[in-house]
Amino acid sequence: MTALSHLNKADALRTYLASHENQMLAVLEALVRAESPTDVPEAQAEVHDILTRLLHVLDYTVQYVPGGEESGGHLYARPRTRSRHRPVQLLVGHSDTVWPIGTLEEMPFEVEDNEVRGPGTFDMKAGLVQMLFALAALQRCSVDLDVTPIIFVNSDEEKGSPTSRRPLRRLARCADRAFVLEPALGLDGKLKTARKGGGRFVVHIQGKSAHAGLDPEGGSSAILELSHVVQRLHALNDPEVGISVNVGTIDGGTQPNVVADAGRAEVDVRVTTTKHVQEVESAIRDLESTTPGTTLRIEGGFGRLPMEPTPASRRLWAWARAASQALGTELDEGRSGGVSDANTISQYTPTLDGLGAVGDGAHARHEFCYVDRMIERSALLALLLAQPPLSTTDPLEREQADASQSA
Repeated sequence: MTALSHLNKADALRTYLASHENQMLAVLEALVRAESPTDVPEAQAEVHDILTRLLHVLDYTVQYVPGGEESGGHLYARPRTRSRHRPVQLLVGHSDTVWPIGTLEEMPFEVEDNEVRGPGTFDMKAGLVQMLFALAALQRCSVDLDVTPIIFVNSDEEKGSPTSRRPLRRLARCADRAFVLEPALGLDGKLKTARKGGGRFVVHIQGKSAHAGLDPEGGSSAILELSHVVQRLHALNDPEVGISVNVGTIDGGTQPNVVADAGRAEVDVRVTTTKHVQEVESAIRDLESTTPGTTLRIEGGFGRLPMEPTPASRRLWAWARAASQALGTELDEGRSGGVSDANTISQYTPTLDGLGAVGDGAHARHEFCYVDRMIERSALLALLLAQPPLSTTDPLEREQADASQSA
């Protein structure tokens, strides 16, 4: 089977999905009304119950994966009947949102013209709906899959996936490829084929206190040293290569008439390549104090490495562009400055991100997504799921895909 052989199913898949627009909106409404902030672990249960019921309808078995006291746990799902000799493809989404319980009173679920609004619609409950209906469309249109879809939905993505990162890595290592249902990039719906890596550092400065009037020379000002550190950190910025270093918060001192004996700075770092990870981290850890009597202690590091293009992920992108054309639409790609589970997953398997909703307002009060693009993106995902294993793609098709990227 060739990589493009299922594209003649595009019309059938899109027709099925268009006829189920109301059902998609009903499921989205149920998910949005089940408010699920990351920091309220028990709030994830209702979303998980909805997803579990719908996955059972699709004949999937669902397993709850505990996440500890700080997490609402996660869902792992696979088809009830499957061949153990068939490769798998990983579908990833998250059930948690940044919105506190009660937000619906201020940001009600609303459908107006072609827009759906409400907390978590765009990031990323519409993406979960698109995933479910893509699987349903494949079943109803009798599209046989050579690569078995498995699903992982976590509930701690908004705080960096601390309890779900390990199972995500384990699943990604076994997968032929992965598709992440995070929102698309921009109003034109670009796929995210690259992401910056992200790091957090804390610089602690220890000085010596003294009375600022009676004995200023007897002290060593941590705040003076902090001012030098901030400038050296910001000097690491290099927009041309995509390095951003931002000192987001600073703290130090006790009283205006006391030489400060302690200070600290919290630093956010974003880079585009693994090479830059090593260079920037070394530069930060190599900082030395320049104010006599002060010392530095540096904590933190890179929690997520960059998602960088690879030959295999470029083939995924070529398939996505071909599938979009079969649906009569145009598709573009871009790099995201934010991080997601795709940063982790892409270290182990070819990954496409941004396959979720098209709209705007992630983490913002104007959050919304477009109804018609939900149908389109669900069809796009279905066509991608129908492709053969990357590992057995015909060499001629790989050459044609590579050529299409350079055209």
